[in-house]
Amino acid sequence: MTKLLIDVVIFLAAALIAVPLAVRLGFGAVLGYLVAGIVIGPWGLKLVTDIDAILHFSELGIVLMMFVIGLEMRVDALWAMRRTIFGYGTMQMTVCAAALSGIFLVLGLPWRIALAGGLALSLSSTAMVMSELQERKLMDEPTGRAGFGILLFQDMAAIPLIALLPLLGPTVPTPAEEPGWLVALKALAMLGAIALVGRYLLHVVLRLITSIGVPEIFTAFALLWIVGIALLMESVHLSMSLGAFVAGVLLADSDFRHQVEIDMAPFKGLLLGLFFIAVGTSIDFGVLMREPVRVAVLVVALVGIKSIAQWLLANRFGVPPSQRSYFAILLSQGGEFAFVVMAASLAAGVIDQRQSSLVTLVVALSMVATPLLLLVHRRLLQPFASREVGEG
Repeated sequence: MTKLLIDVVIFLAAALIAVPLAVRLGFGAVLGYLVAGIVIGPWGLKLVTDIDAILHFSELGIVLMMFVIGLEMRVDALWAMRRTIFGYGTMQMTVCAAALSGIFLVLGLPWRIALAGGLALSLSSTAMVMSELQERKLMDEPTGRAGFGILLFQDMAAIPLIALLPLLGPTVPTPAEEPGWLVALKALAMLGAIALVGRYLLHVVLRLITSIGVPEIFTAFALLWIVGIALLMESVHLSMSLGAFVAGVLLADSDFRHQVEIDMAPFKGLLLGLFFIAVGTSIDFGVLMREPVRVAVLVVALVGIKSIAQWLLANRFGVPPSQRSYFAILLSQGGEFAFVVMAASLAAGVIDQRQSSLVTLVVALSMVATPLLLLVHRRLLQPFASREVGEG
């Protein structure tokens, strides 16, 4: 218990020092959290060492963020975005995965590793992109809708992606393992059961709890609903963030939506900051020191290829010309789900520990690069792009 409290104090103190300083210097809060994590982590002051436990706990920040986004999305609005989610999402993921897999093949990697790496790195960071879009108030703009649709599709791609990895491994799956169709059927059944509970029981329970008149119980039930749905979705191999989004959508038409959103806001902000700190602590500078050239080439290749692909696709996604370069940079990093894919690839024997550590480092560094590139864009490229549009 004492160790946990000490870790909490360290995280809060690091955030209170690094984030205001980063914001004052114009780098943004996200980079401040990442730098704070690097400083207190194993390669800095060594104040925090249990990285895996922190990363798992900090995922609650992404879960709560997706829940709050779901609160703003009614089912009819979500249906209206189906083309954005499935059309844009499929196109973006296919193009980026194909380009990245091709680069890995050119570098001489076996096709299995190239495909697993390409798919993992084609995913962008939900936490980073959604935080930026909400901070800039772009969620209702074409840029925000396109980015949100792509990220939501990436979360839904969890089942086929995880199911594909054992097939890429050197060993043939045993008959005892569940076939892909059964995994998909279980996921659909869970989605149906959650939708029925949300449709017919959730509002009754909320009215009953509200009638008690104890605000803490209402907050406790809201947290139970979010985390419970997220865990149920994870049990059928769907992402927790997708589960939280569904939990939010089921409350979007409720009279209690605003109260739940107010109650969850402090938890969301703190835990999301904790996630970025945890990413900073997870950066393995040992790999960077052993293979600096390879790491640098991979980070530049990842960010560059994804930026170019996003920029070329932005026109088809309806992103205004003045925001296409911003959109390209915004989705250029690797995502937190890449950590999950790498762990699954390691378990399936698709990659070894050295390759997993290398890809994880590249993803983390690409996330560090995004706020810096966005800062350069705001200072140098955005005024130029706006002037070009005005002249056109």
